[in-house]
Amino acid sequence: MIAFREITRSEGEDHVLLPLLGLLVGVLAGLVLNINVGFELSRYSAVAILAALDSVLGAVRAELDGVYDNRIFISGFLVNAIIAVLLTFIGDRLGLDLYLVALITFGLRIFDNVALIRRHFL
Repeated sequence: MIAFREITRSEGEDHVLLPLLGLLVGVLAGLVLNINVGFELSRYSAVAILAALDSVLGAVRAELDGVYDNRIFISGFLVNAIIAVLLTFIGDRLGLDLYLVALITFGLRIFDNVALIRRHFL
């Protein structure tokens, strides 16, 4: 028999700050540092930005639903980013725009998460 430990609301409240803090640090670093991304890497950076935004909004949505888990957030962030970069890389090697698959998927998920977050507050 597997025993599950219940996580009380006070234990899980601090964990959702990790994605929001990471987003804030990333935005501030992007504003302060003057980093130019070359044209050949622009597809990769676009996919990475959407993967990060999708993961953060998914974490916020999970916290509002009361099911947030830090391990799921970090593993989801890494897996989403790796798959998106691999799709972009394979597409570049084949001469196809496979990065559009990741952009469309992340875009739909971002809009879905924003809609559910908005409904939570209405």
